[in-house]
Amino acid sequence: MPIHDQSYRHYTGERRPVRSAWTVIARTGIVSFASRRAFLALMLVAWIPFIVRASQLFLASNFSQATFLVASPQTFRDFLGQQGLFVFLVTVYVGSGLIANDRRANALQLYLSKPVTRAEYILGKMSILATFLLAVTWLPALLLLALQVAFSGSFTFMTANSSLLASVTLYAFAQVIVITFGMTALSSLSRSSRFVGILFAGLLLFSDAMFNALKFITGSSAISWVSVQASLDQVGDVLFRQAPRHQTPVAVSFLVLLAVVIVSLSVLERRVRGVEVVA
Repeated sequence: MPIHDQSYRHYTGERRPVRSAWTVIARTGIVSFASRRAFLALMLVAWIPFIVRASQLFLASNFSQATFLVASPQTFRDFLGQQGLFVFLVTVYVGSGLIANDRRANALQLYLSKPVTRAEYILGKMSILATFLLAVTWLPALLLLALQVAFSGSFTFMTANSSLLASVTLYAFAQVIVITFGMTALSSLSRSSRFVGILFAGLLLFSDAMFNALKFITGSSAISWVSVQASLDQVGDVLFRQAPRHQTPVAVSFLVLLAVVIVSLSVLERRVRGVEVVA
């Protein structure tokens, strides 16, 4: 059969940026978790405190007898603090298997044999956890701010607390970044997501227990830097312009959080490779 044409046909499909592989990883992971009923139930329960706080704002704005419910910056600080339990549960549910499951299935070699860099792979995995954590912290807090304005019918509250939006955003992102880096690094250390979840819970509980024990012995909270959660609380208080709850210098608490991120990056640099690394 004679050859009609030896030329190539031009590609007419969609052209995507070369460095968009991480978005595919993130989107696939987010859709996967969002399709699980148990996880959706957890996310719905995590929004119950939002409903309670929204009801508080409504009552305070519409009933003079409920003046004791009037919102303040402390209201939003307390809300983000109350979300800590759900941050922990979502982190264990989503984060424990981010890399551990790929290691168990030997999928790292498949990921990194394609035009996907380690940075893209890690960013994609982190984005999955970060998205859900922001969905139970930053997003409901922003909606509460919007409801406060809507219920009061004016921007008086926001004008009087002009730094509140920045405080909510900075604290929520600081919390999510530290936890996401830490959990992703832990997930790269094992092939078992259950072990990773137990390890994450153990480290948090152990550091808190050590802080409380040392606080009881010394009678001072200046040792709060041994606890990641206490360090987050300390930084959060300052961001919300509240009196720090511990005697530890805020700079020390910030350095502890920064150290968690740096150590996590070091662990990920070593553990996320196309070839199995024997420790």
